[in-house]
Amino acid sequence: MGRAFQNRKESMAKTSDQNARVYSRHSREIYVVAKQGGPEPDSNLALRGAIDRAKRAQVPSHVIEKAIDKATGGAGEDFQPARYEGFGPAGSMFIVDCLTDNPNRTISDVRNCFTKSNSKLGTPGTVAHLFDHLAIMRFAGQDEEAVLEALLMADVDVTDVEDEDGKITVFVPPAESHKTEQALAEAFGEIEFEVNEIQFIPQTAVAVEGEEDQQMFERLTSMLDDVDDVQNVYHNVDA
Repeated sequence: MGRAFQNRKESMAKTSDQNARVYSRHSREIYVVAKQGGPEPDSNLALRGAIDRAKRAQVPSHVIEKAIDKATGGAGEDFQPARYEGFGPAGSMFIVDCLTDNPNRTISDVRNCFTKSNSKLGTPGTVAHLFDHLAIMRFAGQDEEAVLEALLMADVDVTDVEDEDGKITVFVPPAESHKTEQALAEAFGEIEFEVNEIQFIPQTAVAVEGEEDQQMFERLTSMLDDVDDVQNVYHNVDA
């Protein structure tokens, strides 16, 4: 079906500052889900997913363990999710997911990114309805029909299955994520996922053309990436 999707893969950063940002974001996510659902990955599916994502981003084990230990200690920060939506250059649309212990600081930082890139921060719901919120799983494989059949037999509410360049990509509603993992494991054995995330996928994509718009787009994404509280950024620009 040719569905395009963003895969914000975080590889090992080139500088210590970049490393620190990657580690901090994964550590914060692990801390929050461990504090909310308990420190055992076997019984806390959100924690297991967060740990898997951290490992794929090459976050060291001691960073992961420290975040879990901190969550079980009872003290520490009280992070809350915050989501912001807005418009970037050339009519592009952005969704910015954050974890924050100071909402006033976070919205100020995010608004500053939009303002300084000739963009506009909107109100909740401004652009989210133009994105699909889906769990995405991508792994090596070529038999799209076999994967679809296995999921349907397990009564998974499948949104889409794609086969491209020797990779199978499965799209399901977020609530179906765990059931999908179980169905795939039962049908094909242990699977090493290249992507296993819940993301916002744009329903339509736009091209940012013109030197000024491209510069502003790059400035906005770069500035958002530098905000400590920002966890994920989704947009509809066809890169």
